[in-house]
Amino acid sequence: MKRDYISGIIIILLGVFFLLTNLGIIDVEFYNIWPLVLLVPGILFELGYFIRKKDPGLLVPGGILTTYGILFYINIYYGWHWMNYLWPLFILGVAIGLFQLYVFGERDKELLIPVGILGGLSAFFLLNAFHILDFTLIVSIALIIIGLIIILRKK
Repeated sequence: MKRDYISGIIIILLGVFFLLTNLGIIDVEFYNIWPLVLLVPGILFELGYFIRKKDPGLLVPGGILTTYGILFYINIYYGWHWMNYLWPLFILGVAIGLFQLYVFGERDKELLIPVGILGGLSAFFLLNAFHILDFTLIVSIALIIIGLIIILRKK
């Protein structure tokens, strides 16, 4: 019953907000608030698990949507040119969701494989985007090492 009151109050507040916006009393541009379409459901998924402590599967979409909502707010606030560097956070969002499932779920070790792969790829691409790592340098060194291993291995 309490949940019905809270839901009703939230819906009424949203209606009042949109009414005040349409009447010009509040000046809000959709350009600045559209990431809430991702951020609010993401936070609700997160809260859904942490309030009830049931179904840790809620944390996967929660982690993904919350990460994406934050990423889009960073770009709105600092400029969309940052997407050239921050796009690996899309990969990281999935890793965060799966890692939360591992931590708060049944600690299924198989989940750490995609978390490690996705997190590692995200870190690699982020470091490369900010020129902390040079992709061609890493590939060059890896090819040299692989070549040496092939030549020097015992038959």
